[in-house]
Amino acid sequence: MTIYIYNPNTRQMEHYTRALDEPMPYNLNRTLTVEEFRGASQTDLLWSDLRTMQAWNGFRAYWGRPIPVGFAFRRIWEGGHSAQSQHYAGMAFDCGQRLLRDEQIALHAAAVGFGGWTFVDAIANTPNWVHMDTRLAPPACPTGGYITNVRGDRGVYVMTMQDALWVLGFGGGGIDGIFGPRTKQALRDFQAANGLVADGICGCNTWRVLTDLSVGIRRE
Repeated sequence: MTIYIYNPNTRQMEHYTRALDEPMPYNLNRTLTVEEFRGASQTDLLWSDLRTMQAWNGFRAYWGRPIPVGFAFRRIWEGGHSAQSQHYAGMAFDCGQRLLRDEQIALHAAAVGFGGWTFVDAIANTPNWVHMDTRLAPPACPTGGYITNVRGDRGVYVMTMQDALWVLGFGGGGIDGIFGPRTKQALRDFQAANGLVADGICGCNTWRVLTDLSVGIRRE
């Protein structure tokens, strides 16, 4: 498996090759294998953020026992989540599906009490699991979702944008998490083809159209 981890301390997209039974990069004590992070996804390319891995490590130590992961990463074209889901950015975990409800409630309370997650979904919204993520702010849209991407940016949201552009036929410079000139031109081409302002900035309107068109179309 090929794995990219964005390191905000160095602003670098770090590249790793790991087998499914090996721990994710930066994971401590083998509490999260590549297979667990990949989940039901069929891709051989994964990405996440150092802050997400650190939040998992801290929360796993805080909880003090195994946490079954139902869903973590998905490619945007595989679908299965909402249009601007943090799962497509490799920033989210849906956990505890095999736990009894009282255990899920306890896990949710621990996720809130831990304080290391950016967002923990309300327990009423997750009847059979617990959702937590490390989404970045501010979102491009007032209703939430992904942050604005501009040329020069790096990270998992750039990879998600590049992945969506690729599956829609606007490949640009590939999927590497670096918003360079080829990615900007690919984005401008997409915007022009879809009646958007072709400014090469992935803001609210562009994210909405891009994700609405790419989520779940399942290009292999």
